[in-house]
Amino acid sequence: MIEKVDIALETAVLIGVVTKEQDETKSKEYLDELEFLTFTAGGEVKKRFTQKMDTPNSKTFIGTGKIEEVKKYIDENEIGTAIFDDELSAAQERNISKILNCKVLDRTNLILDIFAQRAQTSYARTQVELAQCEYLLPRLKGMWTHLERQRGGIGMRGPGEREIETDRRIVRDRISQLKDKLKVIDKQQSVQRGNRGKMVRVALVGYTNVGKSTLMNVVSKSEVFAENKLFATLDTTVRKVVIQNLPFLLTDTVGFIRKLPTQLVESFKSTLDEVREADLLLHVVDISHPNFEHHIDSVNKVLDEIDSSDKPVIMVFNKIDAYTPEPFDETDLETERTEANYTLKEWKKTWMNRVGHNALFISALNKVNMKEFKKRVYDEVREIHVTRFPYNNFLYPDYIEEEE
Repeated sequence: MIEKVDIALETAVLIGVVTKEQDETKSKEYLDELEFLTFTAGGEVKKRFTQKMDTPNSKTFIGTGKIEEVKKYIDENEIGTAIFDDELSAAQERNISKILNCKVLDRTNLILDIFAQRAQTSYARTQVELAQCEYLLPRLKGMWTHLERQRGGIGMRGPGEREIETDRRIVRDRISQLKDKLKVIDKQQSVQRGNRGKMVRVALVGYTNVGKSTLMNVVSKSEVFAENKLFATLDTTVRKVVIQNLPFLLTDTVGFIRKLPTQLVESFKSTLDEVREADLLLHVVDISHPNFEHHIDSVNKVLDEIDSSDKPVIMVFNKIDAYTPEPFDETDLETERTEANYTLKEWKKTWMNRVGHNALFISALNKVNMKEFKKRVYDEVREIHVTRFPYNNFLYPDYIEEEE
């Protein structure tokens, strides 16, 4: 009989700052997301630490008193990892590690670790390894601190420095190899995209964990991996979809996130070629998330970076079944009503009203309003298709309402 073994989660503390550019509300939002990232990576957050400061400390990110407070908690509670919400410099990481005497990660390192866990195909693994190598290169010196401490002595004059240079050369060579490998795969994928002919291409884009893969499964009747964790899907999935008699290609892409590491944006830009070459974007939004408007801004920023912000877009507000406005006491004259108190009906009268028929409200999980979704996508794809193949106009009549 095999015994069931419970795997203990790695304990962690989170550290963030409140600055002029990042107020307390925004700092809390980022730490909430960082906690979800930690959970996704297999960790358990025991405590959060924040400090108000004009700018992060150049040596230790947070102040001397705060880092001593963090150290005391880590020592007393046997915490294994300290995770910082912003990217640390190589010097900051070394200094903090010496003080805290535990594993020190920053947001970038954590996201890279999740990507490494989630990468399934050779292409995704190559992209992640490239990002990891580019992140590692300026931080190699910290891995040789054990040699720095052994000062003097026969045979110990300078080997650490030579070893660092050797490692740097190895990492640079590996980066070059990975870039060459990605170029080859990119050419192969470019040929594959070319072989799809002139079929209309529709791409699902959106923040991570908004339900893109769930929607993909419902529409294409396929089984793309979907999970309530960040970055459940890294690999681009393309499926042929037919709504009524109209065929098109539907692509599920990697989710975006705020403070996305530069290394990942660069290494995954080739994956986003599917977005660049799409005829229509379905921007999926988790309307049940309290910060969904910020998520929209983050996605639009990435779309702008990859020159895809001018494409036709349908806004798909998903998870309406999970949306619950915060209760508001109408008799309380001192408290101001905010967007958090809006009902879905009230949201539709805001800026969403200007989006008009290009705003859809659905629940992919519970298949709510999917007929409306399919009709809107059909109409848009049909218009593109008819423009591309004007002589086939008669083949695709107006959408026929499906029966219940």
